Amino acid sequence: MNVKIQSVKFDADQKLIDFIQAKMNKLDRFAENTISAEVIMKLDKDIERGNKVVTIKLIVPGGDLVADYRSKSFEESVDEAIDALKKQIEKHKERFNK
Repeated sequence: MNVKIQSVKFDADQKLIDFIQAKMNKLDRFAENTISAEVIMKLDKDIERGNKVVTIKLIVPGGDLVADYRSKSFEESVDEAIDALKKQIEKHKERFNK
């Protein structure tokens, strides 16, 4: 899967990029027909709710799947967004396998 990683208002270090790439490779097992993926990380001003926001968009045949999550660390945001995408992938598979 082709993964495009983008960081807004900061420069992501290689460790974070490698973490995201590894998680997206695992997600590829669930969504074998994924065309590409976009991961957008940005910093927000709302520190109470978490200022690390991650949006993951999977481009799949039949429509795009998007998950957005915010927390106090990018790693947690990525994990939660991927969990949400797994649920969406299951629903997407059920809809197209009927």
